[in-house]
Amino acid sequence: MLLGILGMNSLDCTPATNSLIRSEADSQRTLYPYVTGTSVVGIKYKDGILLAADMGGSYGSTLRYKSVERLKPVGKHSLIGASGEISDFQEIMRYLDDLILSDNMWDDGNSLGPKEVHNYLTRVMYNRRNKFNPLWNSLVLGGVKNGQKYLGTVNMIGVHYEDNHVATGFGNHLALPLLRDEWHENLTFEEGVILLEKCMRVLLYRDRSAVNKLQIAKITEEGVTISPPYSLKTFWNFSSFENPTLGAEGSW
Repeated sequence: MLLGILGMNSLDCTPATNSLIRSEADSQRTLYPYVTGTSVVGIKYKDGILLAADMGGSYGSTLRYKSVERLKPVGKHSLIGASGEISDFQEIMRYLDDLILSDNMWDDGNSLGPKEVHNYLTRVMYNRRNKFNPLWNSLVLGGVKNGQKYLGTVNMIGVHYEDNHVATGFGNHLALPLLRDEWHENLTFEEGVILLEKCMRVLLYRDRSAVNKLQIAKITEEGVTISPPYSLKTFWNFSSFENPTLGAEGSW
C-alpha cells in the first residue's frame, strides 16, 4: 500500500515538474521593443502639472495603433506618462499598482507622493538595467502633494532628474527648446495647454512616429483629469514641406 502511494505521488509530481519547466522556458523578456510610443512632454504650471502625449503605437516603422493611452494616474497624488515599449509600460503599471496597494494597506492616513513614486521608479529602472534586462521605457512622473509640485523623468538605464519642464524621445530635441523660451512659473492652465499643443504640433511635423491624436492630462490638489483624445489643427503648405529635397544635391 505504501509503495502504491509513493508510486502514485511520484507519477503525479512528474507532470507538474515538466509543466513548471515548460512554463519557465516559454516565459520571455523584452529583448528589443516591438510596439512603441513616442514623446511625452510635461510642464509645471501655476496650479499643478500638465502632461501631453499622442496615442500612436508604432509596430517597427509602421504606425499600426492609433489609440494607445500612455498617460495614467498613480495613486492620489501622481501622474505618469511613458515613451517606449507598451508592454513594458504595462508591466511598470503592475508594479505601481502593487506599490500603491501595499501602501494603502498600512491604513495610516499617509499616501505616497510623486517624489516617492519617482524615486521608486528610478530604482526599478536601474535595477533592471543592472540585470541586463531593462524595461524599454522613458518615463515622466509628475504630481502635487501638500501644495508642492513635482516633475521628474527617468530613462531605461536609470538616468533621472527633476525640472520645471521635461520631455522624452524626440521631445528632448524639438520640444525642450520651445519650453526653455516660453515657459514661466506663472503659466495658467490655458497658457500651459497652448504651449503643450505647440510642442506636440512641432513633433507631429518632424517625428514620423507621431500621430495627430493626443491627450493632455493635468494633476492638481483636487486630483487627476485626463482629456478625451482630440486632434490638432495643422498646416502643411510650408514651402519646405512641398519640396523638401530642394537644394539637397544627391537626394531622391
